[in-house]
Amino acid sequence: MYAEKKDKYAYRVIWSDKDAKYLGLCAEFPSLSWLAGTPEAALKGIRRVVAEGTNILEADGDLIPEPLFNKKYSGKFSVRIPPEVHRDLSIQAAEADISLNRLINAKLTK
Repeated sequence: MYAEKKDKYAYRVIWSDKDAKYLGLCAEFPSLSWLAGTPEAALKGIRRVVAEGTNILEADGDLIPEPLFNKKYSGKFSVRIPPEVHRDLSIQAAEADISLNRLINAKLTK
């Protein structure tokens, strides 16, 4: 049986104006959610739903999603942008006397 101590999934709780309640979400299980009156109850609810879901997957012999935090990331990704944006960013980097990579990294981490 899937143990809660193995639960290292990426959870978040947001407010839902539509439902006037807190909504618990799990990035690795985008089809699952839990509505509750408090953020704490929403987190507890979505964790319980994910645990039940992983128990079902495990019992059926299906793959259980790997937690995002367990995955290894290279730190590299490719993004296509319009040539004008590329030029403008290159100019900003040159004016700041830094590499384009450093400029974009700074903008992404703001």
